[in-house]
Order: sequence, then structure tokens, then C-alpha cells
Amino acid sequence: MARILTVDDSAAMRQMVEVTLTSAGHDVLQAKDGREALDIAGAQDVDLVITDVNMPRMDGLTLVRELRGLPGYRHKPLLVLTTEANAERRMQGREAGATGWLVKPFNPDRLLATVEKVLK
Repeated sequence: MARILTVDDSAAMRQMVEVTLTSAGHDVLQAKDGREALDIAGAQDVDLVITDVNMPRMDGLTLVRELRGLPGYRHKPLLVLTTEANAERRMQGREAGATGWLVKPFNPDRLLATVEKVLK
């Protein structure tokens, strides 16, 4: 299926997302912050990035902007998975180039449905 990069400073959250995605047959790469994710994205081809917002070293919205600046990521789906639910933050995500916004705690079925939708 798809190769998906998940980015979150919480190891437990990365694991929950990975279990959900691998159960649907996806290949999952993990990064603990935006800086590490940018390095991985530059070195490996991924089909989708799912990132948290609040992380050390590089936050998720900065990561989305940085990825959108890379030729291979201009049109790739970039999802935000965060505890941030307010409309202003969602708008900032859209302006940064995020494809979609999901709020934690996530529903595994909804996450998978969103992943399938953006990968089509």
C-alpha cells in the first residue's frame, strides 16, 4: 500500500498511529519532530505525511511549509493530527499547506478513512 511518515514527539502516539496504519497494510516510518521528519522526507520517498503540531525543534506547521517547498512534496497529502481544535489553528494549517486536520484522540476508523481519501 502506501508509505506513510508519522511525526509526533509522543512515542505512545506514534505507536498508536503506526498500529492503526500497519493494520491496513501501510508501511510506516516515524519521526519524533519536524526536523527529523524533514531529513527522512528528503532521503526517502513517502506517499503521505501525518504530523502533530506541537513538537520540539520544529513544529508541525513549519514542517508542512518546509515540505511544500520541496519539489516532491508540492502535491503530496500532508495531514495534521493534533490536540489543537480551534478554527484559527486549522486556518493556519490550511495556509501552511496542510491537506487535512484531525483532532486527537483520534478514531482509528476515521483516520484510515481520511488516509484512503487523501491517497486517491
